[in-house]
Amino acid sequence: MLKYILSITPVAFLIVFLSIVIRVYGIDALSGPSQLVLIVSTGIAVLIAILYFHSTWKELEGEINRSIGSIGSPIVILLLIGLLSGTWMVSGIVPMLIYYGMQIINPHVFLITSCLISAIVSVMTGSSWTTVATIGVALMGIGKAEGFSDGWTAGAILSGAYFGDKMSPLSDTTVLASSLCGTPLFTHIKYMTITTVPAFTITLIIFLVAGFLVPSTGAIDTSLFTTALSSKFNLSLWLLLVPIATGWMIYRKMPAIIVLFVSSLLAVIFAVIFQPQVLAEVSGVGKRVVGSIPSAVVLFKGAMVSGFGSTAIDSGFKPVNDLLATRGMAGMLNTVWIILCAICFGGVLKASGMLANIVSLVIPLTKTRGGLVASTVFSGIFFNATAADQFLSIMLNASMFGEIYKKEGYEPRLLSRSIEDSSTVTSVLIPWSTCGMTQSTVLNVPTLTYLPYCFFNILAPITSIIIAATGFKIYRKVKS
Repeated sequence: MLKYILSITPVAFLIVFLSIVIRVYGIDALSGPSQLVLIVSTGIAVLIAILYFHSTWKELEGEINRSIGSIGSPIVILLLIGLLSGTWMVSGIVPMLIYYGMQIINPHVFLITSCLISAIVSVMTGSSWTTVATIGVALMGIGKAEGFSDGWTAGAILSGAYFGDKMSPLSDTTVLASSLCGTPLFTHIKYMTITTVPAFTITLIIFLVAGFLVPSTGAIDTSLFTTALSSKFNLSLWLLLVPIATGWMIYRKMPAIIVLFVSSLLAVIFAVIFQPQVLAEVSGVGKRVVGSIPSAVVLFKGAMVSGFGSTAIDSGFKPVNDLLATRGMAGMLNTVWIILCAICFGGVLKASGMLANIVSLVIPLTKTRGGLVASTVFSGIFFNATAADQFLSIMLNASMFGEIYKKEGYEPRLLSRSIEDSSTVTSVLIPWSTCGMTQSTVLNVPTLTYLPYCFFNILAPITSIIIAATGFKIYRKVKS
């Protein structure tokens, strides 16, 4: 019994300490405080491992080094995601998609349109946070003007945003889940469609029907938003060639690093051709080149800044300014930071045997296929509620169940999908989690107000368990 108590102690300390940090720092918890908590928790785990489990520092350090080595490619992918998000925005690709998407908004299809636009933007950017903080805020204003309750509007936005966060090859949670489980990125995304498409289809049907049944009054002129975009960018349909080329590369199953890099490079080329004035503004010398063709040096500097640093583009309309702001590769550093710290924590737990002790407590529930997936899903929700962060939930879940799935002969893609069906999508439903606090603050809607209307976030875990129980597309190796 003592070994189980001691094994759980570092995790319990992590949960308690994180809850305090999140309460004190709020959405800034990921900017350093959470990382420090992980390092302190790692120190406690090291002490227990050496004093009680008789582990040596060499063993613990060796496992940490191996674990960090295993995430080398994912870290590069995360940095390239930051590169792509900045270049796609400055090149006008994302603004063009938003511009044309907003043309079809009307009261009856507002909810389903909001969900679809949020999904498209989130897939394109790979970030639910960016989607909600930009287009989501604008859609909340439209929803208020058209008479929809905050819960309905926020639920539509978040359902779409987290669909994209889950399915985008640019999403850090998608990359993290697939890499920790040893599943190729695009194999992971393709396998998730089996559970995600049904859940999202049902969600869209609900919002479509609700658009005709939920009372709404008035309408809003979206011309301020669209005019700001069209006046700032050359929204040529030729820009569609970049996402089309990206889609073709994904279809050809090219490595994610190559896809992201080539797509970013194409975006830079298109930015130089179609948005030279925007690049000049990003470079910091925009006012000096108004009415003239920016020099090659100015364009080079603008392209570089859009890829690695923060961009601020003045469209004359604040919601659009917020949408156009990106942080490039530098914006991914906090994510990389917390991943490295969490890897150290998980490495110590694994090397000392503490993780195996924790896993042994849930093994009786994993004897059947449905029970195994259900345990993974509920574990993801549990870690979201206790560790209060989706990244930690993904990491802890992958560490706990990785060996079980392998031992039972299941493909790693089943584990990575089950983790995403729970840890990623339910994080925003927890009021005290980093996602819950961030989104409720940005949208100015309490978590418990929008929770009943986040249909995709609620249905995804349920769909995952149901489909696992049927055995559809789930393959198991025959034990020798």
